[in-house]
Amino acid sequence: MECSRANVRYPLMLTILGFAMIATFLVLIMLKKMSPIAALVLIPALFCVFVGKGAHLGDYVIDGVTSLAPTAAMLMFAIVYFGVMIDVGLFDPVVRAILKFCKADPLRIVVGTAVLAAIVSLDGDGSTTFMITVSAMYPLYKRLKMSLVVMTGVAAMANGVMNTLPWGGPTARAATALKLDASDIFVPMIPALAMGLVFVIALAYVLGRRERKRLGVLTLDEVLEPQEAETVLVGAGGSDGKARTASGGSGAGAGTHADLPEDSEDEGFQGLDPNRATLRPKLYWFNALLTVVLLTAMIMEWLPIPVLFLLGAATALTVNFPHIPDQKARLAAHAENVLNVSGMVFAAAVFTGVLQGTGMVDHMARWLVDNIPDGMGPHMAFVTGVLSIPLTYFMSNDGFYFGILPVLAEAGQAHGVSSLEIARASLVGQPLHMSSPLVPAVYVLVGMAKVEFGDHTRFVVKWAALTSLVVLGAGILFGII
Repeated sequence: MECSRANVRYPLMLTILGFAMIATFLVLIMLKKMSPIAALVLIPALFCVFVGKGAHLGDYVIDGVTSLAPTAAMLMFAIVYFGVMIDVGLFDPVVRAILKFCKADPLRIVVGTAVLAAIVSLDGDGSTTFMITVSAMYPLYKRLKMSLVVMTGVAAMANGVMNTLPWGGPTARAATALKLDASDIFVPMIPALAMGLVFVIALAYVLGRRERKRLGVLTLDEVLEPQEAETVLVGAGGSDGKARTASGGSGAGAGTHADLPEDSEDEGFQGLDPNRATLRPKLYWFNALLTVVLLTAMIMEWLPIPVLFLLGAATALTVNFPHIPDQKARLAAHAENVLNVSGMVFAAAVFTGVLQGTGMVDHMARWLVDNIPDGMGPHMAFVTGVLSIPLTYFMSNDGFYFGILPVLAEAGQAHGVSSLEIARASLVGQPLHMSSPLVPAVYVLVGMAKVEFGDHTRFVVKWAALTSLVVLGAGILFGII
């Protein structure tokens, strides 16, 4: 009898400690008491000891690192690839077009962020979306002193809605886990997902109005004029490392990069500097074709994504910068982003490794499923949609779709709810999922935007959860879920 009670208590302890670990992590990073990397490593290590499995910590971490290593490699080479494409001017026409549309109006800029993120998300890769979106929009937000968390929040929510595309990941996982056709899951969900995207754009409009009220509206000339009064440092060394210097707007003489205030750092309008040494106008169509081929290969799954970006980065560097010193300069210029993002990914591997290795994540999910009231059985699709919001935030998509979704589908079938409805409902949580600390792409977003992860989390969670509920409500209203 004692043994039986102990067996019951142990899963309950794992459940409580799992929730406590996640809550501790979120509180510490949102209060800025710890950096995300330190929190991702030290908090799970501490709780692993609490669980009584400290001796296995090394195994859990190695398992986590092994599972995330391909993702880290993909992000490292994707940052180098798209960094080079930005350097050589591939996205300059996009930036100029957005500038023309936005006209230095904060409202238009925030709405433009949502639309751009949604369009670029068609490639199905969050990291790519965030790199292109931030590269295009960051200069405007920086120059107008707009809130950068508005940019990261809107981009993450737009990408979260679009992440449900069949080649984006969640839909394919749901189809695989429940042995269904991906198109049968996704196509009927289009109206509900469209409502979610409309809500994100409407929210961007509201947030943009708030920014416009706070900052006012400048003309495009007023935005661009300070650009020419600053030192713009292009590159990090070699022949690309020369600074273009002009007189200071306040009457001061020419200065160095070190003389600039923090809000005028070299990244500010670097993407629009028409005279930067890294531009390669004669290779524009080669770079455009290379990018199209790379994205097509990703969508068609011709090769693993890390391999594609590795080949793409090597090709882009070799063709655009044939001299080795120039290649080293480009790699050095993007080393900070690479290090920040890859460091976050491997730190997140500790968090996920402990969550999964100790069994905490399984017991947390089972506890939630077991506590669904019997009367909710016929409404299991609705229950799945609601549960997908917190579960996909605290778990990886693999853990949710392959570990939890089959259990929910089985419970639904027992009450006459089809697996298709359960699968569609499982997509509801994706707008919030894309800001999860377990999603490597979010570190690309906050890293390139120079936003604290805690600030981004504080801002985005409520709006992303509301977006998910809008998708769920639309799905029920249209009879999809």
